[in-house]
Amino acid sequence: MSASPLTTSFMLSAGEASGDLHGAQLARALRALAPAVRLTGMGGFRMAEAGVGLLEDLTRLAVVGGSEAVGRLPRLYRAYRTLARAMAETRPRGLVLIDFPEFNLLLARVAKRLGIPVIYFVPPQVWAWRRGRVKRIARLVTKVLAVFPFEVPLYRSAGVPVEFVGHPLLDSLPRALDRAEARRRMVLPEGSTLVGLLPGSRREEVERLLGPMTEAATRIQDAWPDVRFALALAPTVKPEAVAPAVTACPAKIDVLSGRTHEIMAAADLLLIASGTATLEAACLGTPMVVCYRVSRFSELIGRLLIRIPWISLANIVANRAVVPELIQDDATGERLAQEALSLLREPGRLAAQREALSGIRAELGEPGVGERAARCVLAVAGER
Repeated sequence: MSASPLTTSFMLSAGEASGDLHGAQLARALRALAPAVRLTGMGGFRMAEAGVGLLEDLTRLAVVGGSEAVGRLPRLYRAYRTLARAMAETRPRGLVLIDFPEFNLLLARVAKRLGIPVIYFVPPQVWAWRRGRVKRIARLVTKVLAVFPFEVPLYRSAGVPVEFVGHPLLDSLPRALDRAEARRRMVLPEGSTLVGLLPGSRREEVERLLGPMTEAATRIQDAWPDVRFALALAPTVKPEAVAPAVTACPAKIDVLSGRTHEIMAAADLLLIASGTATLEAACLGTPMVVCYRVSRFSELIGRLLIRIPWISLANIVANRAVVPELIQDDATGERLAQEALSLLREPGRLAAQREALSGIRAELGEPGVGERAARCVLAVAGER
């Protein structure tokens, strides 16, 4: 028998900026479908604004790679204990996990022991690495809400109940924002060239990638004097974290907060950290050069475990090398500038990349992902 709407509650757990965004979309949809629902858990400011009572916030703690996370273990453990204790005390109708797999699968084990259904929204990328985790997911997770169509047969073959709901970024992309409108909002002169810099949403990403990006900007401007640069500042990154590198850069770089999608859509080219942002840029049809750096230890682990030839979601979804990728020692200012100038000087290559990117959005489903996911969450809880 399902619980009364007056007593229905869910716990949501997201540990990174992207998960906070997706969790907020889901929370708003849940509250629209079941206004009396009570939502608690872990997330960031977006989930709090969407009505989730936050017990923990790790979004500013998010790190890249294994060795980088070691120093955060005490804080992660405290968050785990807080959520596990709250789950035992309140017995929510369901636990909704959003990405952040190492932490969230530990939380799933607690829910399983308490008899609480577990719904995984934005599930672990078992298709990329550590495929053995699918067995653990089969033991602990009641239902997976897949965000890529190619995830469905993988989970289904392992006996995991799964439903494709689409990628939640489709709900966050402004539907009326095209290139012309974005350039109008950015007040860009007709025919001007804009290069967007997106060094990531985590501190380590910015520390490792902003230097090469500003060096590349200097080299690009030397060869292309009329170019303009705009740096999209993630909400999890403070302006003072980028100020020294931007100030020291001979090229003028405008640092803009809250305008990431405008920069993406308006730019002729992006220098961008690998991550969900590459998928957003692909959906907006903007050519890009993807880069990434992690510690040597994380690189070694990645080489041992990762089973796919690309790191950017744009290439992974397209299942081919659509955009250039510069990783580790290749992610230098010189190489970034070379790739960028090669594209800017050859309009045919830019057009070819835009054409290849145009098919990616169709692979991600349709807008309304938050509502579809919310209906699945309510259905799973109702079957309890």
